[in-house]
Amino acid sequence: MADAGLTPLIVVFDGDCAFCRGQAARIERWDTRRRFELIPRQRPGLTDRFPQLAEGDFNTGMRLLMPDGRIHVGADAAFEIGRRLPYWRRIAWLYRVPGLHLAARAAYAWIAAHRQSLGRTCRDDACRVGKKAGANDPQPH
Repeated sequence: MADAGLTPLIVVFDGDCAFCRGQAARIERWDTRRRFELIPRQRPGLTDRFPQLAEGDFNTGMRLLMPDGRIHVGADAAFEIGRRLPYWRRIAWLYRVPGLHLAARAAYAWIAAHRQSLGRTCRDDACRVGKKAGANDPQPH
C-alpha cells in the first residue's frame, strides 16, 4: 500500500503467470516508497473496484492505473513504473529516445506472448507478491 497521504498507483498483472508474479515481486521489493499497489487481475471484485478494466485484452500486458484515470499498458506501464522506482528512474529516460520506445514495445509484446514459458525461471515460492524480501530471494536480472 502507498505512503499515507499518497494515492497508490495500481499495477494489475497476470497472477496465473509465474513470470508475471516474479516481476510484480521485484516491483514490490524495489518500491521503497510504497508508491504501488500490486493486484493480480484474477482477484475477485477487481472490475467492481476498477470498472475501466472490464474492457481490453490483458494478454497485451500489465496495466498501470493512474490517479487521474489514465491507464498505461505493457511497455508504457513498465516505463511509468520504472521512472518512479529508485535506480530505475536513472535509466527510464531511455524509453523516450526516438526508436527505443518502439523497440521496447516490440520486446514487451514478445515477452507478453511468451510469458508462460518464461515463468519456468521463477520458482513459485520466490514469486509470491506480498512476501518479505529475504537473503534467499532471486536477485533482479
